[in-house]
Amino acid sequence: MIPSLLTAKRVVIKIGSALIVDAESATPKAEWLASIAQDIAGMAARGAEVIVVSSGAIALARRRLKLNSAKLRLEEKQAAAAVGQIRLAQAWSEALSAYALNAAQLLITLEDTEDRQRYLNVRATLRTLLGLHCVPVINENDSVATTEIRFGDNDRLAARVAEMMQADILILLSDIDGLYTADPRREPLAAHIPIVAALTPEIDAMGGEPPPGYSSGGMRTKLVAARIATQSGTAMAIALGDRQNPIKAIEDGAKCTWFLPAPEGRSARKNWIAGHLAPLGALTVDAGAARALAKGSSLLPAGIKTVSGAFERGDAVDVLNPAGIRIGRGLSAYSSADAAVIAGHRSDDFEALLGWRGRDEVIHRDDLVIF
Repeated sequence: MIPSLLTAKRVVIKIGSALIVDAESATPKAEWLASIAQDIAGMAARGAEVIVVSSGAIALARRRLKLNSAKLRLEEKQAAAAVGQIRLAQAWSEALSAYALNAAQLLITLEDTEDRQRYLNVRATLRTLLGLHCVPVINENDSVATTEIRFGDNDRLAARVAEMMQADILILLSDIDGLYTADPRREPLAAHIPIVAALTPEIDAMGGEPPPGYSSGGMRTKLVAARIATQSGTAMAIALGDRQNPIKAIEDGAKCTWFLPAPEGRSARKNWIAGHLAPLGALTVDAGAARALAKGSSLLPAGIKTVSGAFERGDAVDVLNPAGIRIGRGLSAYSSADAAVIAGHRSDDFEALLGWRGRDEVIHRDDLVIF
């Protein structure tokens, strides 16, 4: 069954530099940005949450900084990113504000998605922004990223964000309308593949070399992104972006390639929490909290009776019922010291107890496995 954008609740859209930046003038394509902002506004109007992963910072600054070399040194890329990111953020802010949408800028490195505490920080920020009806616009933090920690392209960054946020759909807007059996620019008889049910070695072999120009990706990185996204339960589409209202075109049935999510994808992360992380502490909850957790609720501090062990924010902890029997395991949003202070209290008391206002949940239900 082909996924539907019309019913998706959370969508990540990745946009490359070549779509956003005019190659001749090295300026934002204002008309194209206005059209995709209109698409995003339409999605938001029906209740969908949209996250944008946008390249373009370095491309927007090259000419202004007179960096004309075909291959920039790392420090030149970092400097260009610092200048261009301001222009990129401004372009998105202007495009989205025309439809009464607030743009929010986030710059992320690979380490932010692999370190549990940073991962929780990024995800909490994104959740809060979406709850405030903002459109987060994410880019790799090229000003500080090095060759050792770079994503290297925003296809994989977008897939990591989709995985982190448990998005329904990831859309990679490209200069091509999907996956072909061979590069159609070189092989006129190459066949378009509308649906990929599973990423087989044959599908992987269809990835080619990155295209020339601003883009650092290519079909190979898109297939890597597809593997990340589908294994986490997110459907992915590769679609033509070089047209007006590209998202609306997909909604109307424009040709693209859909990668179907793995059936077990949604449970993969919870299997990781349950079976691959050693707990560093335990939270004993009262009977009411135990019943609420069994029904799918998050763990609130009011239901915690005792805290044991020494753990930091983002570490795994066991959840015990009043009899001391383990009923779950999850990632704590508080350290053991802070959890002990707020245990048994309501969220309204956090600021007085801790000196700062933290999250309402000690363990969010998305980070919690009930046995």
